[in-house]
Amino acid sequence: MTATASREEQLWSRCAGCASLLYRKRLRRNLDVCPECGEHARLGAPERLRQLVDPGSLCPLPDRLPEADPIGFVDVLPYPHRLTGARASTGLAEAVVCATATIGGHPVALAVMDFRFLGGSLGCAVGELITRAAERALDDRTPLILITASGGARMQEGVLSLMQMATVSQAIAALREAGLLTISVLTDPTYGGVAASFATNTDLVLAESGARMGFAGPRVIRQVTGRALPEGFQTADFLLRHGQVDMVVQRRSLRGRLVALLAASRAGRPA
Repeated sequence: MTATASREEQLWSRCAGCASLLYRKRLRRNLDVCPECGEHARLGAPERLRQLVDPGSLCPLPDRLPEADPIGFVDVLPYPHRLTGARASTGLAEAVVCATATIGGHPVALAVMDFRFLGGSLGCAVGELITRAAERALDDRTPLILITASGGARMQEGVLSLMQMATVSQAIAALREAGLLTISVLTDPTYGGVAASFATNTDLVLAESGARMGFAGPRVIRQVTGRALPEGFQTADFLLRHGQVDMVVQRRSLRGRLVALLAASRAGRPA
């Protein structure tokens, strides 16, 4: 492939929903939502934060933790090699980015998961980082916003990864007891132990349009039950109709909706 052809490819992107060929700058201006069919492309954590927080307000929380390979896991590659590859390809230390910021002038703590990093899997480091973000929210008396994108618990860490479901849920419970608002925003996909724990354990559960959420994927469920699944099973609109999320929000409306919820929460606090 010539350098010119490579540059041309970088200028265009094909929609996963309708297969339209889209000018990448136009797609970015539309917040990575296809202008033809409305398909919401997946976002990395840094881009998600850029879309949501007030310019200049982002203050990343420390993300350096001791290296851990608790069960010496090896498949095709040793687990530490997979971590190194994920860090090189994403530029992130782990599958979540935690920070404090303001949204519409309202102080918040945020934990934003990134599916590009080993499928956004929940391991010991991810659980620790989200817990630290919740503890920061508790210390600062600010709301906590979780933005989830995950295939579930990190198999390379065995049962220790499953323990993070309880760890993070406990940290969120502490915020609830303190009367502080917690919001989760489900993005595509949110599955496994993340869906079964803290993603649906907050005061408000929002789902981005087109997001899918469940414990196991539709194919696994069909194989286990031997039954056909309802139309739109596990999609945001299906979840809303069945009372599993509080609202479905288009990406272009997400920041405004969060600002309104944060303002309502602040107005409702006792002086």
